[in-house]
Amino acid sequence: MSKVTDTERPPLGIRLMQAMGKEPDWLEMTAEELAALRETVNRKRASRLARVITGFPDRGATIRWQEVELPGRALKVRVYRPSPGGHGEGTGRSGLPLVLHVHGGGFVGTAAQSDWVNSHLAARLPAVVVSVEHRLLDHETPLSAAVDDGWDVLRHVVHHAARWGVDPARTAVFGESTGSLITALAAIRARESGPLLRAQVLANPAVDLTPTGFEHPSISRHADSPTLTMTQIRMFQRLAVPAGTDPRTLSPIQADDLSGLAPALVVVPTIDPVADHGRCYAERLRAAGTPARLVEYPGATHAFLSMPGVVPQAKAARAEITEFLRGALAG
Repeated sequence: MSKVTDTERPPLGIRLMQAMGKEPDWLEMTAEELAALRETVNRKRASRLARVITGFPDRGATIRWQEVELPGRALKVRVYRPSPGGHGEGTGRSGLPLVLHVHGGGFVGTAAQSDWVNSHLAARLPAVVVSVEHRLLDHETPLSAAVDDGWDVLRHVVHHAARWGVDPARTAVFGESTGSLITALAAIRARESGPLLRAQVLANPAVDLTPTGFEHPSISRHADSPTLTMTQIRMFQRLAVPAGTDPRTLSPIQADDLSGLAPALVVVPTIDPVADHGRCYAERLRAAGTPARLVEYPGATHAFLSMPGVVPQAKAARAEITEFLRGALAG
């Protein structure tokens, strides 16, 4: 049996969290049980106490919830702006860059869990960051609903750029986990119909819901990782792609044409079942002529950007993302 190296051992804080918790029986969970679990988990992730794990927001940014009227529905977004007198003041521009963010989680998750990274981007780029509180997966809500939410919010904000105080010519998308799948699909759609995107950031992306997505070596190697397990992935796939749905349409890596897309930064933690999703997607983008930078973080776990309090590598990843977007959104 091979010895576990330091780069394959999760950070101590993650190991302690795993030891203290008990994984639910995901595949046997009823709709009522999922709804109750989601409410509990999201309440904890949005609490002030959780910031010990999820990170404290940058004081140079303001954060508030806002409602967006979309076709047939209203959706909440979490908006991050540079504070008056902070790093973003005195830019001399009529509008700040826009970063459209989509959080991870799939069937749980809230934009509030990403306050640490998004407030930093807003303050330090500076930019307006709009994080989509998309519909979460359940027994009646497939992934296509969340994909539509991300796309519709992006188009809405760009269309009403003056109202939002953004420069539509300097727009990027940024997704984490499931959110990366949503933003990757948005980047593909934007190539055809606009808006013109300057960049896309995909953090620990899960981008293949076809059977091929389960065949990567990282899936079996890290099937019992502390922050994402094979059982969770199976449940995600079951809810995301109900019977009669073609999983290729929700799998960016299976797209026929990946050329002409916004340059990508693909952020991959190595202790992650879907690590090979990110690696292979970066390779496919480059093969199609789309610039793609792959950055790996040894010893980091899935969703590590939402847990800077227990995963030290999150700070370095945040700096990498900030510099990438600063270069892409300049001028």
